[in-house]
Amino acid sequence: MSKKFLVLAVIFGLSMTGLYGFWGSSKIEAKFASEEIEGDFMTVWAKNFAKSMKKQTDGDIEIVVYPYGTIGDNRDINELCQMGVAKFVFSDYAWISAFVPQAQVLCLNYIWPKEKTVEVIDWVTRNGKFFPMLEEKFKEKGLFPFALMFEGWQWVTSKKPANTVSKIQGMKTRVMGSKLLVENLLAYGMTSTPMPYGEIYSGLQTGLLDAQINPMFADYSMKFYEVTDYFTQFWAEVFVSIPTVNLDFYNSLSDEQQKMMKDFWVDAIIPAGKWITKRNADDKAKIAKERPKIKFYEYNNKQIKKMKSKARNVFKEFGKVGGKDADIMLKALLKDIEDAKKALGVK
Repeated sequence: MSKKFLVLAVIFGLSMTGLYGFWGSSKIEAKFASEEIEGDFMTVWAKNFAKSMKKQTDGDIEIVVYPYGTIGDNRDINELCQMGVAKFVFSDYAWISAFVPQAQVLCLNYIWPKEKTVEVIDWVTRNGKFFPMLEEKFKEKGLFPFALMFEGWQWVTSKKPANTVSKIQGMKTRVMGSKLLVENLLAYGMTSTPMPYGEIYSGLQTGLLDAQINPMFADYSMKFYEVTDYFTQFWAEVFVSIPTVNLDFYNSLSDEQQKMMKDFWVDAIIPAGKWITKRNADDKAKIAKERPKIKFYEYNNKQIKKMKSKARNVFKEFGKVGGKDADIMLKALLKDIEDAKKALGVK
């Protein structure tokens, strides 16, 4: 069965179930597609959202969450949300960029501080000028983003050491579907291979890949630690996810319902960030226990300075691939981050 036919079949099947509303009824039913498997951040917090909406509306809003792979892969679920088949999607800054190229600005390396990262993201979402700009770009594509969510710092997990800049040269590394992520790795001397989430394990196992990049919880839940021996923290990239809703559906809701949904996600940034920080630490401990041979490295300040200088060369590429107003949005985001750091006392 071709992928196009499969997607059409999914669309037809989901449409036949009734996506929201009933004749003569105020009840709303909606599907929420998650980019991650059962038990991981996106699916857990999508379910928390569903429970909150059901409770606050006395059952009038019923949201069903679909974990990764149940109704499509990373690109499919974003398309399903844009089409209105799934009303919500939990995606990330890379895969959503196929629809909203400006979101790739969040792929740029060395823009977030190591200290109080979650609080800075919360401040930027609530108070900055960047996020309203991003909202407008999502709206142009029939989508609406609720917030920026922190899922942890990205780790490079590899089959050979990556603890020095010289050792990562030519390393074949899986990245998500974003031109800017490819450019980041090229700047460091690495080579990139974009591929779906579900194919990473076999890519590492067969030697198609030397390495891959994901937060710690994903490395544990997807068992990437079984086929890699080295974990390296560049302190370069924060995994940012974006809970998103179909714009037509969102506009069909009352002002009260819209505010309820938006407030949930903005208010969840910090508690969800604390939740995933603990989860990442716990999963790192589990990995170390289950495979004691694995070595963990973190780049020091000297190495970070060298990597950061290379990463800055990629900033100009965002203007080429980030769509209309890319440079304006980059400046706004960088200023928001600096303003947040000042407000929060971060050096």
